Amino acid sequence: MTTKTKDIDLPGDEMLGKFTENLKKVEELTARLQNVMAHHQGHNKALDGPDGTLFGKAIQSYWAEAAHNPAKVFEHQMAYWSETMKHFVAAQHALTAKGMAAPEDASPKDRRFSNPLWDSHPYFNFVKQQYLINAQALRQAVDDVTDMDETEKGRLAYFTRQIIDMMAPTNFLATNPDAIERAIETEGQSLVQGLENLIKDLEAGNGELVVKLADDKAFEIGGNIGTTPGKVVFRNRLMELIQYTPTTDTVFKTPLIIFPPWINKFYILDLKAQNSLVKWITDQGYTLFIVSWVNPDASLRDVGMEDYIQEGYLEAIAQVKAITHEEKVNVTGYCIAGTTLALTLSLLKQRKDTSIKSATFFTALTDFSDQGEFAPFLTNDFIDGVEAEVAEKGILPSMIMARTFSFLRSNDLVYGPAIKSYMMGETPPAFDLLYWNGDGANLPAKMVVQYLRGLCQENTLAKGTIELLGHRLNLGDVDVPLCAIACETDHIAAWKDCYRGVQQMGAKEKQFILTQSGHIAGIVNPPSKNKYGHYTNDDLQLDFNDWRQEASFSQGSWWPRWEKWLRNRSGVQVPARVPGDSGQATLCDAPGTYVKRKAND
Repeated sequence: MTTKTKDIDLPGDEMLGKFTENLKKVEELTARLQNVMAHHQGHNKALDGPDGTLFGKAIQSYWAEAAHNPAKVFEHQMAYWSETMKHFVAAQHALTAKGMAAPEDASPKDRRFSNPLWDSHPYFNFVKQQYLINAQALRQAVDDVTDMDETEKGRLAYFTRQIIDMMAPTNFLATNPDAIERAIETEGQSLVQGLENLIKDLEAGNGELVVKLADDKAFEIGGNIGTTPGKVVFRNRLMELIQYTPTTDTVFKTPLIIFPPWINKFYILDLKAQNSLVKWITDQGYTLFIVSWVNPDASLRDVGMEDYIQEGYLEAIAQVKAITHEEKVNVTGYCIAGTTLALTLSLLKQRKDTSIKSATFFTALTDFSDQGEFAPFLTNDFIDGVEAEVAEKGILPSMIMARTFSFLRSNDLVYGPAIKSYMMGETPPAFDLLYWNGDGANLPAKMVVQYLRGLCQENTLAKGTIELLGHRLNLGDVDVPLCAIACETDHIAAWKDCYRGVQQMGAKEKQFILTQSGHIAGIVNPPSKNKYGHYTNDDLQLDFNDWRQEASFSQGSWWPRWEKWLRNRSGVQVPARVPGDSGQATLCDAPGTYVKRKAND
């Protein structure tokens, strides 16, 4: 039935008919692929990577180094040639001396090369080892560039890493043993299904490719995710305000409002009952409100940061005070919503408005002096591209943000999933967190330029030079009691940068909690899991290294520690408040309508 080698089963004559039939299906799907690409809307090319200037400067610097110190450059070149030739000779010797056995392989473990054929088969082993040699040579070449601005060299290293990751042999059918084996086992059906998956992803993005990470048919917002009971009690053009149904007979007197980021949907905090922060807070006896931001289209192109403050934060605070008949509220801001919360608190301070009793910041950057892993995307050429894109479309499409975040972890969030979906023909997993990750939102043109130019590039909040709503806002005005939670391995809002911003805030009462894990898993960390611990240290005068060195570690979630802090600022117990019982009309059930609007709607 099959002709066998030592390691791979090859198709025999009886299988070739079905194999050929499946390949014909590929030809049929090609027409569909051509159709979607013919209607590709496209985007500004500056958003795809640096222009030739960056690599031109790198080449110029490299040759300058060669002229100044030719021995060093020649040494590295000779090392590369030597490794390549030794590798080739070893492979040839193994073939002639041992038949189909691969040479000894001392290369480091890499999960991309987990198939045994990468070690045992001489062809795949040769390809893998030569790739690793080439990758090291490229990294060494970047290290050799010395006469180059530090920021530009950081960009060079980033984009070189992207090239290295992209050129991995696992990303190509002819050099991926897993994909070849699957194609043979399924008589080519995996290739047909993989092309079908690719076309579906392209169609979903109007010709732009963002690899789908989760099976979107497995989830329904309000059905099996985002299900905590509540009501939408207010709506305007930018947000819906949700009040959750109490689960206790009494609640703390001071209500709590959560402002989630508008880059993604709020239900990251309400994925399912087991890990829902929304449900957990409600179960602790709080009157909880959350803002669900609209997914903007081009009609909102002129909406800026000031509009999010005025129609989002200030309106939500006013509505909650009216509904609960309270003079003060507690507030929480997550990520960019935490940044904007700091702006709002400064504004309220200058207006002598004392509506805020305490503030909590989840992974919120307020000092952007160290741009960290986002530095490659905060240079003028990239932001010029963003400005051109939003000037044309009125929005920054969610695809651009999703792709930018994904390429910070390209092997995990781009190439690995693409291989499984497009080469192996697998259906993406039914994983709620990854489903949410793919359910992005557009950004209004004015707002995104304000954020990238003013806050990120020019660091205007930390410098106290940002002007909104007739006021010059600054971190020193943030003087309400505050608690900040940052995440140890966060690649979006690095904890050291979050800490530095909190240090500059004017509050006398501050608590800073550093939780293990990253931007999402560190926040969505329920006590029942007992998975990630956290660090605390009351001395916020220390620099971040000393703070971390002297911090105390506690096993388990930070949620109970924060809730104890919040409880002390939430007043006495009062009868539970049910949505609508104050006379405020309820508009629809949670999770509302805005959260269900897709980026392409």
